[in-house]
Amino acid sequence: MALIDGKKIANEIYENLAVEVQKLTRENNLQPKLAVILVGDNAASLSYIKQKRKACEKTGIQWVQFDYEESLTQDELLKKIQELNEDNSIHGILVQLPLPEHFEVPKVIRAIDPHKDVDGFTAYNLGKMFLGTEFEDLPPCTPAGVIKMLEYYDIDPEGMNVTIVGASNIVGKPLATMLLNRGATPTICHIKTKDLKSHTINADMVCVAVGRPNLITEDMVKEGVVIIDIGVNRKDDGKLCGDCDFERIEPKASYITPVPGGAGPMTVACLMENTVKAAKRLNNIS
Repeated sequence: MALIDGKKIANEIYENLAVEVQKLTRENNLQPKLAVILVGDNAASLSYIKQKRKACEKTGIQWVQFDYEESLTQDELLKKIQELNEDNSIHGILVQLPLPEHFEVPKVIRAIDPHKDVDGFTAYNLGKMFLGTEFEDLPPCTPAGVIKMLEYYDIDPEGMNVTIVGASNIVGKPLATMLLNRGATPTICHIKTKDLKSHTINADMVCVAVGRPNLITEDMVKEGVVIIDIGVNRKDDGKLCGDCDFERIEPKASYITPVPGGAGPMTVACLMENTVKAAKRLNNIS
């Protein structure tokens, strides 16, 4: 069994990006800049934003944050997004999710300029991914992080049967596309899937992103399986855990991601990568 150390990979990405940002600033007078919009004070959102801000500090990416009360109207939010779309000093726009219930999230995401969509959530960036790996310009950060972990550990998904548990637009669907682009045979399962075990038991790789502790148990996976646990849950003792029964599955797995320390750090690192990539593309720098 080998533990997939997402934190280690993320730190290496930050080191490389810091060098790249310094070079962009020195040679092109360009410093990538990320604008983050926060509506309300959701505790998880505040924690995620703190992580993202620290990552910007590590890489030299500029950070600007706009905080609003929950009473903000959708029209006001859309107006702010449009301002940022038109601001040439801004290279990445991130609206922290979840938004309060009175917002139409698809409409908010659609308002973001696809060239500044560093979350990779717009239909433009998601749709391009279907064309192949060369069109994965600004991919969703969590699936991109999963692919980077596989590449780092020389885990080639070509020919693998991969079961993805969780069919969200943010993780499950784009991850299936990225794996399909790399020659895997993905199966997507979700809350209405009958007999989940029948889909996981013969899978060479299981990727799970549901948010339910111990959803995947030892008897549901085969010997030598690759486990990519993307779920994040807080146990009664306050500690974080994923969607897999880590302790019992670990001895059976050839590779497995821990929670925390696996997919989470990679998501933030890929956000930083996307921001630098967007800055270069917007300024026609190869």
